[in-house]
Amino acid sequence: MANPTYETYQNQAINTASPGELTLMLYNGCLKFIKLAKKGMEEKDYEAKNTNIQKAQRIIQELMVTLDPQYEISGQMMPLYDYMNRRLMDANVKNDPEILDEVAGFVTEFRDTWKEALKIARQQKYGAGGKA
Repeated sequence: MANPTYETYQNQAINTASPGELTLMLYNGCLKFIKLAKKGMEEKDYEAKNTNIQKAQRIIQELMVTLDPQYEISGQMMPLYDYMNRRLMDANVKNDPEILDEVAGFVTEFRDTWKEALKIARQQKYGAGGKA
């Protein structure tokens, strides 16, 4: 059964998040869906595996769409996102949890780097404490 208070909190968090925080949420969501897909594989629940891999792919695709081509790093990120998206397809077709682990490793690295970048940006904006 859904918790209305928690859902309200989640919606509020999304609605008030900065673009940087939303990107962090996307990375975390992608990791969650990869984990659920792997669990589906282990339990031979192929519908859950497929659904969660597709959700992870949609997040990767959203990250691809939101890359700003004016920044050099975007040109470096696009092929990596494309690779992860193709590997998720491979994992789905081949039922290979090792491929999911590989993609989760990339997403974790991106998430951790992004988190550090947000921390640095906050420190530069608000001073050493990093809080408003």
